[in-house]
Amino acid sequence: MKRRAIVWFRQDLRLHDNEALTTALRMADEVIPVYVFDDRVFKGQTRFGFPKTGKFRAKFVLESVENLRESLREIGSDLVVRTGKPEYGITELAQQLKVSWVLCNRERTREEVAVQDALEQKLWVNGVELLYCRGKMLYHTQDLPMPVQHTPDTFTQFRKENEYITAVRAPMPSPTVLPALPAGLEMGELPTLADLGHEPFEADPRIALPFRGGETEGLARLRHYLWDSNAIATYKETRNGLIGSDYSSKFSPWLSAGSLSPKFIYHEIKRYERERTSNESTYWMFFELLWRDYFRLMGKKHENRIFLKSGPQNKPLRHLKNNYDLFQAWAEGRTGVPFIDANMRELNATGWMSNRGRQNTASFLVKDLKVNWQMGAEYFESLLLDYDPCSNWGNWNYVAGVGSDPREDRYFNILTQARNYDPLGDYVRIWCPELQAVPQEKIHRPDLLGAGDRQVFKMTAYPKPLVRIEKWEK
Repeated sequence: MKRRAIVWFRQDLRLHDNEALTTALRMADEVIPVYVFDDRVFKGQTRFGFPKTGKFRAKFVLESVENLRESLREIGSDLVVRTGKPEYGITELAQQLKVSWVLCNRERTREEVAVQDALEQKLWVNGVELLYCRGKMLYHTQDLPMPVQHTPDTFTQFRKENEYITAVRAPMPSPTVLPALPAGLEMGELPTLADLGHEPFEADPRIALPFRGGETEGLARLRHYLWDSNAIATYKETRNGLIGSDYSSKFSPWLSAGSLSPKFIYHEIKRYERERTSNESTYWMFFELLWRDYFRLMGKKHENRIFLKSGPQNKPLRHLKNNYDLFQAWAEGRTGVPFIDANMRELNATGWMSNRGRQNTASFLVKDLKVNWQMGAEYFESLLLDYDPCSNWGNWNYVAGVGSDPREDRYFNILTQARNYDPLGDYVRIWCPELQAVPQEKIHRPDLLGAGDRQVFKMTAYPKPLVRIEKWEK
């Protein structure tokens, strides 16, 4: 009798360096790849009422799943697609196909854990074993020099204890052939964007990069950024840019969906260093991958606390209010602070925002508007193409001063940041067309313009600032 295994694809939508798939091929005679569009993820809402998965990420994931199905078909298999709750859909398939094992990546945050626990219980009742694999991190946790619960509470200490000591394992190769699926198995149709609750849309022409989901596109982006353009060689100098496609790697949407393996990226960087050049920029890309691992380890260590207003440090933060009016102005890019508004409008129009923009907009919401940081974290969760629970909530913990890192005085001078990173106002003009005619010296200080100037520069529709911009002047 043939031994069968289901591989449940989650946030690992790729063939390369896929531990669950590689393990299943070693254990079983027949491997059935499965993806489930979980209604709770794609049609649910956050605590503050935002769609859990907004249209940009929903489209990106659809493209990623479609690409995975195409790749599987090319090597003799296919992807079984279901919609609903994975714990029911996969259990039903396991019973129908009389499988021995279900393999998947283990996830670590509360909603994901609840699903995999429910599935494990249902499978156990039916005599099927759920086997967990790894694939989200650069490092394997068993290779780290400390148990997860002893992970240092500062990134710098974590980096020092690992970067020259802990080896990054070689990525697993992509399979070149898979066994055919059982005859008569219903493959299932991919849902449309409308099925997931969103109207079809065209990408905003101002988007930094025309992101398209899938392993094929992710590998192409990696190849472009390293080998075709050599952009990685200047990454440290350009990473805080705001306009254009190559100021940063923009790998994060594919990393989030699991269409790119961090281990594969790392080993491509090391090959680039051997064959082209090794400098601070190539190191800095590794540095960013370390940050991803660190946030995931903080999620494992502190569990549900990363989602609480008081954070891992258990700070009450009573001064931060659920002020919906201020939040709405921030979310819609109507604060009257051009650098903040431009970044928020880019996010709303494209699902993307630079790292520099994320830090500034988060700081402004928390430190200047005194709004509950959880509202911002949930809004980002809804809109971001590259949403990852640990990275998103870890970064918001960090900005709010409730994370593991003990520094409490993080505050961005928004005016200084705007002048440093958008000195001519080009970025602001792209996303705030009401300010198109404002001269360079006033582009970040529209509060200095009187009623007459606002008429002359055709900016009467632009809102007055919610805060005193002059407080940032040195």
